[in-house]
Amino acid sequence: MLSLFKVFMSEDVLKPVNEVLMSGQITQGPKVEEFEKALKEYMDNPYILTLNSATAGLTLALRLLKNKDERFQWPGFNEETDIVLTPALTCFATTAAILANQVNMQWLDVDLESANIDLIDLKNKLNEKTKVIYLVHWGVNPIDLDELNKICEEHKEKYGFKPMVVEDCAHAFGAEYNGGKIGGKGSEGHICVFSLQAIKHLTTGDGGFITLPNEYLYDRCKLLRWYGIDRDKRNYKGKDLRLENDIVEYGYKFHMNDINATLGLYNLPHMDDLLRKNRENAAYFDEHLKEVSGIQLMNANKKCNSAYWLYSIRVLNGKKQEFMEKMKEAGIMTSQVHNRNDINSCVKDFQESLPNLDILEKELVCIPVGWWLEKKDLEKIVKNCYL
Repeated sequence: MLSLFKVFMSEDVLKPVNEVLMSGQITQGPKVEEFEKALKEYMDNPYILTLNSATAGLTLALRLLKNKDERFQWPGFNEETDIVLTPALTCFATTAAILANQVNMQWLDVDLESANIDLIDLKNKLNEKTKVIYLVHWGVNPIDLDELNKICEEHKEKYGFKPMVVEDCAHAFGAEYNGGKIGGKGSEGHICVFSLQAIKHLTTGDGGFITLPNEYLYDRCKLLRWYGIDRDKRNYKGKDLRLENDIVEYGYKFHMNDINATLGLYNLPHMDDLLRKNRENAAYFDEHLKEVSGIQLMNANKKCNSAYWLYSIRVLNGKKQEFMEKMKEAGIMTSQVHNRNDINSCVKDFQESLPNLDILEKELVCIPVGWWLEKKDLEKIVKNCYL
């Protein structure tokens, strides 16, 4: 079967992983530091911290924003009155991280042309209580970050502060915006969270990383990812190396270990070639599917260079299930990938009308686009797109 996802694992990675296992130091250590250094260079961002999952990063992001801080003109977050705007079409990890912080949230509708958040809906829902905006780069085709920044600047003029944007970049490793990488210069001023889970472009088996917009949030996040303990200053009153000094703010056990970091280090050098192949496959579909009756392609933002973790299409005229069954019979995996989050019982208190998503969920299908596809596979997929 032609899979929607496939794990890339370089053949030379098993030996260094075994060396880590035999070293006696397999939790957070030198390999984590080495991997973070490599990511900082690749992303062109000095404020990167590795984690045990992207969900950890999405949880930390909101936790970091609860405190008022004049150093970057941040008003803080009132848990009782303030609101997080968040996409309803995303992995439930995005929603779970907000729920874990026990704050109010409001759903954002989708843009029918991209499956990203609808910026018109966002603008209409912004008010003085909106402090944080979560978004996901679907697929990944980054949203119009220039227009988003314009909307946030207008909010600052009206209410005196600029909402903080948290980019869920689980699909977005390697994507670019205005020539800069998402998570780097393409996302300046934002908190960005990436997944390194098994089926992502860059995998560490499981894991993630977070990018921060300034040194203060970076330093604080570094403490919060490991209980609030400063690992560089352990040695209680200079008397006991095993004991920690005063913990000012409690945190979590969200750090990465050296085994996962080693996997990442040996996969990272392959990313540019993998991304090139994915983009070539997507370009093939762009050309060969544009005239197929009943199929509507998603619009790519011309400011973006997508990473194409997914290739999303709309199957029109109520034929989504027929299309997916035909693909299955041909040995081609298809999926919507993520269910809408707003239908779950645990978020029933936040229900509202999302008319665009009501339309899109009846049409959205993702087809294989990955680096492992050969020319004959691409031809087979296109052939079976004709209903």
